[in-house]
Amino acid sequence: MNSLFVYNERLGIPIPKLASEWTCYSEEERASIVEQWETIRGTIPDQVIRFERKINEKQALLYEEVDFEASCALNWDIADLASRINDLHIWYRINQEIEPRRHS
Repeated sequence: MNSLFVYNERLGIPIPKLASEWTCYSEEERASIVEQWETIRGTIPDQVIRFERKINEKQALLYEEVDFEASCALNWDIADLASRINDLHIWYRINQEIEPRRHS
């Protein structure tokens, strides 16, 4: 069952990689998948906080930076971290789509 989650380096968490459609899994398998996802999902807020801290650090550097190219690189890094946070928020909401299926 662990192979249903693959570590995503960019986001810093394992994400689901289901080999079959959700309905192809037995109730027991689905319950196990949801349980594993809930454990992973619980780590997302902490990961968001880590990325937010990195953004704050880079913004502080950007405030002091006078070199245009270095400023552009810092802006790029900030945008990338913000994109990761957005993706983590999307993954965090995935549970809302799985839960009703689990109870039906």
